[in-house]
Amino acid sequence: MRGSHLFLCLFSMSCWVNLMPTAGNKIFHFGACRVSMSMTEIRSGFTAIKANIQSRDPIRSLSILSHPHSLHKVKTSDRCCITHHLFDFYVDKVFKHCKTEDSFVNRKISSIANSFLSVRRRLGQCHEQNNCVCGEESTEKFNQILANYEGLNVTSAAMKSLGELDILLDWMEKSH
Repeated sequence: MRGSHLFLCLFSMSCWVNLMPTAGNKIFHFGACRVSMSMTEIRSGFTAIKANIQSRDPIRSLSILSHPHSLHKVKTSDRCCITHHLFDFYVDKVFKHCKTEDSFVNRKISSIANSFLSVRRRLGQCHEQNNCVCGEESTEKFNQILANYEGLNVTSAAMKSLGELDILLDWMEKSH
């Protein structure tokens, strides 16, 4: 009898620990999806390379993420969908084409990419469970981002998108 109480207590504690975000992580709500991620880690990695990456951007008059209304006024119900698409976009298109001659910068990019890959996996699970519905507005907004990206050559578009990562991070924290 005493052993079963101990087991129940230990089991309850392990479930509680698994539900808690790890140190430095925040839980973000994207529509019906809840995702734990270390925004501090991603931001510090980006801050360390931001000036270097942005100095490689020859076209300052164009923005990929800030195009009028790309991320502005996204409905709560569309946040999961557009966030899922943006994480796919960064993992599949951006990080793959962001290579520099600087090993420090490459390591930071790799670290940010790994964080994005982990979050993308969690968002993908939510998407597969139909908790992440894509409305017409979110699809249009993401298509605009893709059009902005595809209007440039691959390397320039990738570096520009990486240089605008703070726009995405700010939007995510405001949506939080």
